[in-house]
Amino acid sequence: MIAVFSFCFSVLADSQNTIGKLDDLGRIALNTWVPDQIEYMPAASKSNLGNKLSQIATRYGMGASELLPRFIITANVVIQSKDITSTAPPMHALTVDITIYIGDGIEGKVFASTTVSGKGVGENETKAYTAALRSLDPANKNIQKFMEEGKRKIIAYYNSRCDIIIKEAQMLESQNRFDEAIYVLMCIPDVCLDCYNKAMDAIGPVFQNKIDWECKAKVNAARNVWSAGLNYNAANKAAGFLASIDPEAACFNDAVALTGEIAKRVKEIDGREWDFILKKEIGLERDRIKAWRDVGIAWGTHQPQNIVYKSLW
Repeated sequence: MIAVFSFCFSVLADSQNTIGKLDDLGRIALNTWVPDQIEYMPAASKSNLGNKLSQIATRYGMGASELLPRFIITANVVIQSKDITSTAPPMHALTVDITIYIGDGIEGKVFASTTVSGKGVGENETKAYTAALRSLDPANKNIQKFMEEGKRKIIAYYNSRCDIIIKEAQMLESQNRFDEAIYVLMCIPDVCLDCYNKAMDAIGPVFQNKIDWECKAKVNAARNVWSAGLNYNAANKAAGFLASIDPEAACFNDAVALTGEIAKRVKEIDGREWDFILKKEIGLERDRIKAWRDVGIAWGTHQPQNIVYKSLW
């Protein structure tokens, strides 16, 4: 399957250096991942480390999204010293180096990293780890620089792969996988302004082909169920297909003609009016963009997230 890229667009950005509306389809999103192979780290401490990484990503508007799995923020912890104090009662003392990474967790490519040293003392090793992890302060200036560098590198990643991503979407479109194609195009963040604009230009024709293809299928399905019954119940079954046809679809007039044919026949054989009315209003441009966005979200939401992350160190 085509690799699904992990960021999506927001509606209307006005700067390459400004993150847009902070939702699943409007920002660069980093998924937190704490690998199993961090040596000697207790399970509770791994959970604590994951929370710290999530706090950092959220602080800088890059919190995780289930729809966007590719890019991650992760960490490795190296113990520099581990001692038992001579105090009463004896305490566990740890000195650690915590290196945090932003990268492509599928390809194992690092975009940015920084190391923070920490010390912790506690009644047991888990509490000592918890104390040491407090050094991961989201407001730390080095962490701020690290997040900014990671964002820049991700933008560069998209700008360098823009033509490849658009070609992948076009291939999906040629296979009638329209929803997936729209998702891939929307997976270009608005901070990558040039590539984002190319994607926006490409989405319109894909969406038009989608509604044209669906219109033909729905008109044919409606005609078949109507022909099979030629009665009021069959008319209502046909309406179930016709109701969701987009008024901008190329075969919309065929849907109008079939609706008129059904209404006339129902009147003749049943002596009553068939009160079904096709949706004919055409929305504004912002409604069309929302429709694109809804298609992308719907496709991404229903995909299994079988992601295998690679360590970034």
